[in-house]
Amino acid sequence: MHAIGAPGTPRNWDLYRTAVVDIRFGERAVRVAPRPRDTAEGFFPVPAGSGATVHVITAWNPRGRTASDDANARDQRLLLDEVRRRGLTSWPAVGGDVSGTHREEGVAVVGLGDAAARALGRRFGQDAVFAWSPDAWRVLACGSGAVAVSGWAASGRASA
Repeated sequence: MHAIGAPGTPRNWDLYRTAVVDIRFGERAVRVAPRPRDTAEGFFPVPAGSGATVHVITAWNPRGRTASDDANARDQRLLLDEVRRRGLTSWPAVGGDVSGTHREEGVAVVGLGDAAARALGRRFGQDAVFAWSPDAWRVLACGSGAVAVSGWAASGRASA
């Protein structure tokens, strides 16, 4: 795991490393939270042995600057249109801090490699994307090769 302020890490790197993501799978919703390395607890949405990674990407607040609600909604629609155009399996996602004071809509997708997920994040002005696999929760910097690796826990959430 890269240290805070390591070369190639965005200025909000520590916030990304501690962020949680709520993902809705139909009627089921889970919160994915970082845990100590080698921890993998709870529901993972892709069949075991498939080798697939779930990437979580947002179009909100490009370049780490707070955008208007209208601009965020427009950019998120464009991201969702791109995901649909590519025929990717996807689910609604919301990422933010554990207390819920900062939240950004996003999308969880299956069918991208790390390089393609980073490129899509860059296209929408993002500093980082998340990569969730059966054995790790990773934060991938979009503008460099920086990666923060941790374990994860996915717990059930009330359906809203």
